[in-house]
Amino acid sequence: MTYEEVLKAVFPLLEGVDLASCMAVSKQWRHIARDDFFWKCACAKRWPSICKRPNPPTLTYYKLYQTFYKRRPGRTLLPPRLSFDDLEFFIDIWTEDQFIFSEVVPGPILQNSIKIPSPGVCDMLRLHMESSEYKMKVPVEPRFTVPLSQTVNVSVLVGRKDSNKVACILNKSKFDYIDRTAYRAMANDYLDFSPVYPFTTGIRAWISLLFMDSGNEGVVDVFGIEMDFMDAANSKEEVLWLLDMLDWK
Repeated sequence: MTYEEVLKAVFPLLEGVDLASCMAVSKQWRHIARDDFFWKCACAKRWPSICKRPNPPTLTYYKLYQTFYKRRPGRTLLPPRLSFDDLEFFIDIWTEDQFIFSEVVPGPILQNSIKIPSPGVCDMLRLHMESSEYKMKVPVEPRFTVPLSQTVNVSVLVGRKDSNKVACILNKSKFDYIDRTAYRAMANDYLDFSPVYPFTTGIRAWISLLFMDSGNEGVVDVFGIEMDFMDAANSKEEVLWLLDMLDWK
């Protein structure tokens, strides 16, 4: 059996990645491994139905394997049409009997204005605030306290200064999850998207009250507010694109 015959007997048994490695050994190996029969064998291991056709759906099976053998990395987003400079956020938080926070927060301030966690913040919350995950934060000045026995609700609207339109992010959502180990109280609501995006659904906005112990049992001392969209938007650009898709009125 000749050297070339041995290669032709072995190559059909290889996975596509290994066959590609063989192409880098020498010019002779590359010439033999370029035979599309071997790449049809590699494709048959992944997509056997494709190989039932008399001809490959692409120009060659080698081209087919090259194109689809691994997941493509996420595409780079185009620059968002919105800017935080164009936005302002209307945040209202209230208990059963009174408003405890009601502010218009400019977009640039909400981006991440808590650079250094306040003294007295627990280690777990400090690690959360210093992580690389993109979250919008704003300090609460003056701070306010919240009795844990009371129901606390939040609404968040966002306005566009470039078009004088408003969209809803959270509507009368209840802070119904309090994590005493992470010192966060959280509320969420599903986003309403423009009819232009009929298949974009199921994405929630989350808002958290960042707090410390107040020294009074059953009462928390809130020093900051955080808002994010979990895995749906993990960068400034993704957040702006998501906001741009809302149902603006």
